[in-house]
Amino acid sequence: MRLKWDWLSENTALTGRCSLHYVSSLGLQSSRTARSEEDRDTLWDAWGSWSECSRTCGGGASYSLRRCLSSKTCEGQNIKYRTCSNVDCPADAGDFRAQQCSAHADVRYQGQYHEWLPMYNDPDNPCALKCKARVSGLVVELAPKVLDGTRCYTESLDMCISGVCQIVGCDHELGSTAKEDNCGVCNGDGSSCRLVRGHYKSQHASGKAEDTVVSIPYKSRHVRLVLKGPDHLYVESKTLQGVKGELILDKSGQYHLENTTLDYQKLSDKEVLRITGPLGADFTIKIQFASGADSVVQYIYYQPIAHRWRETDFFPCSVTCGGGYQLTSAECFDLRSGRVVVDQYCHYYPENVKPKPKLQECNMEPCLASDGYKQIMPYDLYHPLPRWESSPWTACSTSCGGGIQSRSVSCVEEDMQGNITPTEEWKCLYSPKTAILQPCNTFDCPTWLAQEWSPCTVTCGQGLRYRVVLCIDHRGLHAGGCNPTTKPHIKEECLVTIPCYKSMDTLPVEAKPVWHKQAIELDEEITVTEEPTFIPGPWQPCSRTCGAGTQRRTVKCQVLLSFSQTVADLPDDECDGVKPEESQSCYRTPCSGVVELGKEEEEEEEEDNTETPQREELHDWEYEGFTECSESCGGGVQEAVVICLNKQTREAADESLCVSSRRPPQLLQDCKTQPCPPRWETGEWSSCSATCGVGIMTRNVACTHRPFRDSNQTEVLRGEDCQNPKPSPIQACNRFDCPPMWDARDWGKCSRSCGGGVQRRQVLCKQRLADGSVLELPDTFCPSKSPTTHQPCAKQECPPKWVTTDWSQCSVTCGNGVQRLQAVCKKQGDDGRYRTIDPKNCSMLAQPNTVRSCSLRICENPTILAQSKVYIQWRKGKKLQLVVGGYAYLLPWTPVVLRCPTRHFRKGHIRWLKDGKSLVSLPHLSLTSLGYVKIHQLLSSDAGIYTCVAGQAREQLVLKIIGSKQKLSVPETAESWFFTDGQRKLGLPDAASTGERFQELPISLNHYDNIVERLLELKGSLQDVKDVVEKPHFSEKNRSTLEDERASSELSGPFVLIADTHKLDELMHSLSEGLGGPRGEQLIAQLLSELTMTHGETNESTLHPPEGSESSTQGPLLHKPNIKAHASRPRRPVIIQQPRKVGGLPSSEITVHVGVPVLLQKPVASLELRCNAVGNPQPSVTWTKNGKELPHSSRVGPLSTGSLRIQSPNKVDEGLYTCTARNHLGSTSLSSWVCFFSVHFRWRVDPWSQCSASCGGGSQHRRVSCTRGTETDRAREVEIQHCTGRRPSDTRVCNLQPCARWATTTWGPCHGQCVGPSLATQHRHVYCQDINGTKVAYRLCGGLQRPSSVKNCSTEACALHWRIGPWTQCTATCGRHGFQSRQVTCVHRRSGKATREHHCMWRPRPPSWQRCNILSCGRGECRDSTRYCEKVRQLELCPLPQFKNRCCHSCRNT
Repeated sequence: MRLKWDWLSENTALTGRCSLHYVSSLGLQSSRTARSEEDRDTLWDAWGSWSECSRTCGGGASYSLRRCLSSKTCEGQNIKYRTCSNVDCPADAGDFRAQQCSAHADVRYQGQYHEWLPMYNDPDNPCALKCKARVSGLVVELAPKVLDGTRCYTESLDMCISGVCQIVGCDHELGSTAKEDNCGVCNGDGSSCRLVRGHYKSQHASGKAEDTVVSIPYKSRHVRLVLKGPDHLYVESKTLQGVKGELILDKSGQYHLENTTLDYQKLSDKEVLRITGPLGADFTIKIQFASGADSVVQYIYYQPIAHRWRETDFFPCSVTCGGGYQLTSAECFDLRSGRVVVDQYCHYYPENVKPKPKLQECNMEPCLASDGYKQIMPYDLYHPLPRWESSPWTACSTSCGGGIQSRSVSCVEEDMQGNITPTEEWKCLYSPKTAILQPCNTFDCPTWLAQEWSPCTVTCGQGLRYRVVLCIDHRGLHAGGCNPTTKPHIKEECLVTIPCYKSMDTLPVEAKPVWHKQAIELDEEITVTEEPTFIPGPWQPCSRTCGAGTQRRTVKCQVLLSFSQTVADLPDDECDGVKPEESQSCYRTPCSGVVELGKEEEEEEEEDNTETPQREELHDWEYEGFTECSESCGGGVQEAVVICLNKQTREAADESLCVSSRRPPQLLQDCKTQPCPPRWETGEWSSCSATCGVGIMTRNVACTHRPFRDSNQTEVLRGEDCQNPKPSPIQACNRFDCPPMWDARDWGKCSRSCGGGVQRRQVLCKQRLADGSVLELPDTFCPSKSPTTHQPCAKQECPPKWVTTDWSQCSVTCGNGVQRLQAVCKKQGDDGRYRTIDPKNCSMLAQPNTVRSCSLRICENPTILAQSKVYIQWRKGKKLQLVVGGYAYLLPWTPVVLRCPTRHFRKGHIRWLKDGKSLVSLPHLSLTSLGYVKIHQLLSSDAGIYTCVAGQAREQLVLKIIGSKQKLSVPETAESWFFTDGQRKLGLPDAASTGERFQELPISLNHYDNIVERLLELKGSLQDVKDVVEKPHFSEKNRSTLEDERASSELSGPFVLIADTHKLDELMHSLSEGLGGPRGEQLIAQLLSELTMTHGETNESTLHPPEGSESSTQGPLLHKPNIKAHASRPRRPVIIQQPRKVGGLPSSEITVHVGVPVLLQKPVASLELRCNAVGNPQPSVTWTKNGKELPHSSRVGPLSTGSLRIQSPNKVDEGLYTCTARNHLGSTSLSSWVCFFSVHFRWRVDPWSQCSASCGGGSQHRRVSCTRGTETDRAREVEIQHCTGRRPSDTRVCNLQPCARWATTTWGPCHGQCVGPSLATQHRHVYCQDINGTKVAYRLCGGLQRPSSVKNCSTEACALHWRIGPWTQCTATCGRHGFQSRQVTCVHRRSGKATREHHCMWRPRPPSWQRCNILSCGRGECRDSTRYCEKVRQLELCPLPQFKNRCCHSCRNT
């Protein structure tokens, strides 16, 4: 079938033609569908059935064919496709394209087999099968097209069909443009998730090592985080089952965690983490702090809305019969746990809109009545729906300041008669429930507002001062309603420190107190203030012109409104105190009487007597005292008081009783003529400084002095001269809230000083309130457009300037040094970048300092790590490294490096002297930046005393040339050379100046010359003595001769001999009697043997670390001076001890110099024990074995050179072999052990001890020993130096993790989710903490068993079960639409009280409805489907469609 499918796809797709023969061969004619209307208008037959899917999973393709019924060409295509098997493949199924490539693995390509790997995302031909050979990397197109259903691209649903990439939407339909939204929902609107973005900044100062950036929940998508800074990201995960994981991101690439792919990119300045999603668990992105600046992390992701509304099934019908209704509801469903939760979870997301309930009719069958049936009226079908009924709002809980009022809301039903009865709330849930609480009286409560105090009522002595206290409401009006118990007092006593003086004669003795008081009241004027005050009006004229009468006036409660400066009338109860009298008695003149004051009066009296004789006798005018002085100081006037007096009673009478024409004249007199004291003088109030939000009015207040009332001279005095209190120069005004307005702050600093920058400012929407406070509001509260928040600045072109680098490191590691920097002339461009220009442009500017001093810690004295060694070069080599502190005898033309290791001193500041003078670079000699001296080819002129100077520390190296006759001597210019104890001491001058003070260091210049000469002479005796003696002394002219000698030398030896000076000093002490004796010869030979033997064990790097691998393996070259003097001298025999092996021999033939033990681990062809004996005359050599004469045989015997050869040595040949050399001057012997066994030296380690600490960093120890074992005996411990290779460590750190443990809180209450009968869950918090009680990351407690955070508990609240009601009657007797329901409720076992269903979800919920009577009603048959049809016909309900359909048979004739 597969071949047919491929052939069909290639030959029939998109051709517009058909092949009847081919179609019939597929057997498709028998499975035709009926021709559609469209096909009938064309020449095409009906489409055939769909073929088998090309894939069983992962999305494949299926096709359908049709044939052309005409001999002509039909328009259109004869094949069409659709997708199929759109289910995910199992995880182990593998990639479809990779399967196709691997199918070619058993087919040879170019003569060999290959393992083929798929090539994805080919931009040119994505539907070709291109594969790559795993080993060779060869890319080949193995097939022109992939199998149908193969994905075109890895990140797309588009699939290849017949070699062509076809578009596939997320709905898996061909040609569909449907796309997934950001939430992963196909054709979604993005409402099932929400975009979360934010940023995080690390706080290194907190002292923590790590912190949490963001927690991203399960199923989130399109996660992207960017970290900028030195810190590092890592990820922790937690599945829904509580399984935790951790992922460390150490390098760029793809990572996998909980079936989620993470793309991580680590750049030089940032880290980027991308996760396409959906996340397979809850991910917590964390940050590990590093040193340096704080890091910033920006993140964005789409978070799924975990709680969604889910529509429920229909609730039970409102009635069991007779036609009712039933509703659906919506419940909040947790997508993570798959459980129903309380509605508050869904209300948390604004995107969640709770679906409205659906309503449908139910239980339409008639009800049974007592007589058989209950009549159903037609209007029963229009039964009113339940509705929310609310009671009136209650009174507000407070009269101001924000209160609450409530009402009851219940679900009610109304029947046909209008009776309203309460019912269950779920019946009304199809509409929102009306609110039961609402705020009320949210305005502020009235408050008392006190004004400024008035001046004191007196200018001397004790008086009173007043202030206005208003009750201001939220509108700014004085409307009352304040708490009277909290009202501030409106008056208080005041004391003026000026004493009052009043002369007794100012008040006439005739004046009576009553009229004196009246005069004062007449003069007193009460003004309106900001405090409610009774303000009396002026007294009206007396009701009578003479005698006693009555006069009236108006008294009003008034207040001065400060913000409008107007007077308002108030009810009398707003004013404190007793209301002044509105009427009083008055007396102007007596109605009769005589006043003898002059002739005029007498004449008038006579005239009047004729008219009123009685009145003359009874009443008359009379002066009675004076009014109060018009001024309190500075000169005033007072008027005499004239009254009408009853002569009989001597009491005042109405003025009408006295003759007006006889009224005495007005009498005035001066009073209070003393000068006025200084007083406060106030000016007019200014306008208010603010139109709202409380402003300020000001006035001038000055201390002035005017001696007299009418004087125009006013003197301004100091404030101390006037009495306190000083009148206030300011007062508040316009105390009401301002409208919101923009508040622009000052412009900030420009981002650049030149070249065009930007300066910014903050613009906020603010409102100034009446209490003076400022409220910051959202920008939407301000009506107008916000002022600009940024503007350009510093537009002028930038001048050139010096730009400096950072200061260099201090020149010293301690003490005082210098630092340097570089100054470059640069100019800033428009883009903000600096470019270098000609320094001439900065010539007018002062160049910054490029050197400054620096001071570091107090210096420890620098030390030089000198080595007291004597270096004797034994042969030529590539390079020789020497350390100061000793002597060096070297061959000419040798490359040499002089090193001066120091402590507490920079290597770059080391100075070198030679023979007391500064050492300068020469063509063959150079000084390096690390303090080395490199001599490329050693010349005779390089011999001398080299001094390394490191601060105050100095060390020397005496360098001599082998073959040179030059003896070192003290330079004549060095004045501080002197001799002490027979040895020369060398004083070396400082390199800076020869005039500086010399420092001395004891060093012997030619101390070891004799020993070195004897060693070289003894070494020379190993060669042909005559050849050596006849050669001339070395000079630079016979260099070629020396090179030829080196090439012809066959002797093997060390590159350089290194001896400790103390060993040579001991030898010199032993040879103090002279070097010519036999004992001296033996000691010199023994020293040479030791030095040559230790060479094999001494690594050059241990003496002086090399700069490269420059060791040499060439043969020895030795030139010995002055051998002629010793060649002919008689000498005792000496056996020269040499290294163990002689180069150039095959490994099967071993040659060993006597004196070295021979350990044979495997059979060899021959063993030669070489005995090199020298002496004069030449000594004879004999051999012994185990102290006995060695018997000779064809296998064992001596050679002509004196050596002993053993052919095919075996166990019989084991023993001690001794070589003895004799001449007439004496003899010497040297022995070697020959053993045949395998010896293994190896390191043995004991188990590690227990860690000293369980956390926080401890240590473990173990014993490390060297053991020797053979093939026959058991391993035993030997000295450590026998074992080679790296010694195992005997100490290691352990348990480095911080000391942490799991800690828990106490168990919470037992009211968690019900999980069983009478079982709920209780929780506690489990966290990881260190020894200080600080919470730390969970992974630090990963090795410990984590306590449980949840457990079951017993509670009576979970004694619940499902209570099941009876099934209702089926809604139909046949058909597919009949159903019946029952009530399923979660109730308490004991109380029977219903509760929320999710508490019973630990047991499956029984179904609340089911299909019933699913029987065929018969096609086209008219029959009744309910048993109530007869009653329907009788009640004439057949015209209604719902009854007509169900009672077809009964209603057919109606």
